[in-house]
Amino acid sequence: MAKTRINVSLDKDLAEFARVFAAENRISVADMVNQYLLALKRRVEGEQMASIFAHPAFEKAMKEVQRRLSDGTAEWHSYEEVFKD
Repeated sequence: MAKTRINVSLDKDLAEFARVFAAENRISVADMVNQYLLALKRRVEGEQMASIFAHPAFEKAMKEVQRRLSDGTAEWHSYEEVFKD
């Protein structure tokens, strides 16, 4: 699908959070926004989210991460901690 540019103004602290979160997860802020808006669009239109990665182990891992993020038991690490030499 063709891409188009859109400018969005965010609070400074929210923009910094988005940059850090994206860097730590090795994605772009644009990818985060795309995925969020796609999920919102599908929910509004009543479509079910299609599993992008169909491998059962990946799906299980994603559900576990979502659960830990939701219930607050996720352990956060900096990019440097995860990818140090």
